[in-house]
Amino acid sequence: MTRYGMVVDVSKCIGCYNCFLTCRDEYAGNAYPGYSAPQPLAGGNWSRVIEVERGQYPHVKVNHVTVRCMHCDNPGCLKAATDGAVYVRPDGIVMIDPEKAKGQRSIVNACPYRLIEWNEELGLPQKCTFCAHLLDAGEPEPRCVESCPSGALVFGDLDDPESQVAKLVASGRTELMHPEFGLGDKVVYLHLPKKFVAGTVILGDIDEVAVDFPDLKIIIAHFGWPWYEETMTICQRNQNVWFNIAG
Repeated sequence: MTRYGMVVDVSKCIGCYNCFLTCRDEYAGNAYPGYSAPQPLAGGNWSRVIEVERGQYPHVKVNHVTVRCMHCDNPGCLKAATDGAVYVRPDGIVMIDPEKAKGQRSIVNACPYRLIEWNEELGLPQKCTFCAHLLDAGEPEPRCVESCPSGALVFGDLDDPESQVAKLVASGRTELMHPEFGLGDKVVYLHLPKKFVAGTVILGDIDEVAVDFPDLKIIIAHFGWPWYEETMTICQRNQNVWFNIAG
């Protein structure tokens, strides 16, 4: 049985917003009976791009993180819904019934990711469906994945060991956006930006978070003379600490 999932590689996202635009093109004003009611013409974004900035001018690093419904194995929205308004398909896609869910605003509030939108005009909670209507019609992937020019979105069958998405997950390099939620997200990430602790943003292959990894290079920059001797001692004692006196 197919079990759909997605890997988002943040390092490949160029911030083009194609995923957002194609989602709007597919759903704004368009109804797909049995799958989804129309997105409102303004607002109601089921696919979003979050800009994450770290550092300060002139050393600033910006990552673009695209988010949508995580299609959880244990969705909070399912528990909040009544009358079967939310259900999980056999292929793992979490759906909101556009008829049964009318008036159930509690479904919106139950998502800890805040990725369910409230359609005020229709009185209806709405979210990403992984373009289930297209998948059921034989299309291989959602429109956001199809439109991504940089390959940042990888979609496929998590239970097919030969699929690219399954191989990425099996590599052990993917991570959940919020593992503490314990929901079993089927949208996982590569290269999520980490919290900036201290120092200077280095634009390159080095991630600047200060954590205890032996292969992490920590850049100590712009130290004044009173701290020179102590700083040099730190650099000599730790192979992963680099001393920068530029400027």
